[in-house]
Amino acid sequence: MIKNYQANTIKPVSVLVAALFLSGCQSIWPDYLRPNVDMPATYAEVSKQTQDGSHIANNWWTLYQDQTLNDLMVKALQNNTDIKLAVARIEEADAVMREVGAFLLPQIDLNAGAKRSRVTEAGANQQFSQNPRNNYNLQLGTSFEIDFWGKLSRAKESARAQALASRYAKDTVALSLTGLVATNYLNVRSLESQIVIANDNLKSRDASLDLTKRRLEGGVASALDLHQAEVASANLSAQLAELNRLKSLSLHQLAVLTGDLALVNTGLTAIVADINALPIPPHPPAGLPSSLLESRPDVKQAEQNMIAANANIGVAKAALYPNISLTASLGGESLELGDILKSAARIWSGGLSLYLPIFDSGKLDAKVDQASAKQKQTLAQYERTIQNAFREVNDALVNLRQNTEREAALARSTDAAKKALEVSNNRYQSGYSAYIDVLDAQRTYNDAGLAYVQSRQARLIASVDLFKALGGGWQAGL
Repeated sequence: MIKNYQANTIKPVSVLVAALFLSGCQSIWPDYLRPNVDMPATYAEVSKQTQDGSHIANNWWTLYQDQTLNDLMVKALQNNTDIKLAVARIEEADAVMREVGAFLLPQIDLNAGAKRSRVTEAGANQQFSQNPRNNYNLQLGTSFEIDFWGKLSRAKESARAQALASRYAKDTVALSLTGLVATNYLNVRSLESQIVIANDNLKSRDASLDLTKRRLEGGVASALDLHQAEVASANLSAQLAELNRLKSLSLHQLAVLTGDLALVNTGLTAIVADINALPIPPHPPAGLPSSLLESRPDVKQAEQNMIAANANIGVAKAALYPNISLTASLGGESLELGDILKSAARIWSGGLSLYLPIFDSGKLDAKVDQASAKQKQTLAQYERTIQNAFREVNDALVNLRQNTEREAALARSTDAAKKALEVSNNRYQSGYSAYIDVLDAQRTYNDAGLAYVQSRQARLIASVDLFKALGGGWQAGL
């Protein structure tokens, strides 16, 4: 009667203890929850113009409809050293993930050995079966750590998050790379257009210089007019040299970005020196949601780093609890090699081990605090990435809008400056105005033409920045 009472009492108590024990297992690590970053639902600078909202793919640069640019992008994504480095880091992270995941499965080892030895025959024990003698050993062993506290599963979760982060890091590099290639290519296109304008104006100024020399010889113009014409021509030649220098630097940068160093010598032979031929990509639709930032690879990378840091807290906390492992071995041992597989030679062992740190002067608690601090750092980095991304999108939108307005104003200015130059040339040749008026009109027309091309370049680069800031584009139907 007493025995039955004890048995009936012990059983529910054991179940209760086990339940409490297992509930403790689930509470030693924090589950990941995506933090809520407070920001407006839409961007303040989205154009009010309604658009069709067509989907912008990752190959957003094709919207510029420039085959030379497309070819440069293909070379960059294949040959750029930063891309190759990012791919190698992905391979490393994948290998780490496979290594960590392997700890969740038993490890099986094969141990084999052969030994020949001789023992003393003059010692206290004089019983010898054979001397010298052989000893053969063949044994399979296994060891397995029971993931009772979730340490191994959390370590695998961290490694998996790091592997995903490495992929998003590559996407971030690719997005930055394509943006740099497009920007430098547009710089070259712009500089080519500016060089054409400067050359045309230089021809005009050289013609004016020749005319002034003839008028001076005829006694109509003064030496002052001649020197002013020489200064204007020389200044424009210096400006032309600077434009060619900047163009060469952009080509050098393109050569490095694409891995095609031949561009330094050959240049872009297929280039058309007319930046106005480039189409402007569509504006984003009104009411573009800020939630699109979640598709940016750097935001995804920051979140995966946060997931990994959160899982590492569980790894550090699990180290405070007992480490339980199972070991087993099966094999044979005999004096003769032919007997090693016989039942009489069979050997085996099995065991359970438990390791629990009792006193470590707070080392393990310090590691938990370190992991928690790193998780807070990744949270702050995630929030900063979101905020910077939101700012970059708004900056790109306002730059696109303002540069569009600036380009339209400068187009009107260029047309007016061209007409003013024609009038001043006619008045000077007719003797109604001084040569200084012609010089002023030439300088104004040159500056207006260059400013217009630069505003066109700024508008195109703003569209590139917008694609980069949005992580490649926006979804259809927004």
